[in-house]
Amino acid sequence: MRFMMLMIPGGYETAAPGTMPSAEAVAAMMKYNQALKDAGVLITLDGLHPPSMGARVSFAGGKPLVTDGPFAESKEVLGGYWMIEVTSRAEAIEWARKCPATANEIIEIRQVQEMSDFPQDVQDAAAGFAEQMKSTR
Repeated sequence: MRFMMLMIPGGYETAAPGTMPSAEAVAAMMKYNQALKDAGVLITLDGLHPPSMGARVSFAGGKPLVTDGPFAESKEVLGGYWMIEVTSRAEAIEWARKCPATANEIIEIRQVQEMSDFPQDVQDAAAGFAEQMKSTR
């Protein structure tokens, strides 16, 4: 089972462009990331720049509208993520509990939808998806 662990740092929604974590926080996170890797559960991970450096594309009325960050209506935003492969939701939660997060951070855990999770008609509509994914790696 694949799970995304989504880091939600409080206050990041209003962080200035170029905001970076401290060297101490990065060092602690690197130890955690290495533990995920050593356990053989880590697929990928990345940190994200603050929303003030991003953009959103909405489709109200059927036309794309680009809005540059920061986004005033945002209360929680992603600061980064890990993709892990484990045997259960409980194991994913256990890994999240080991993260050296601060009192200001939350990790949301979401299971990735596998093609086999969908009914047959949806699987048929997505024919060729596996090949598309192989070509992107």
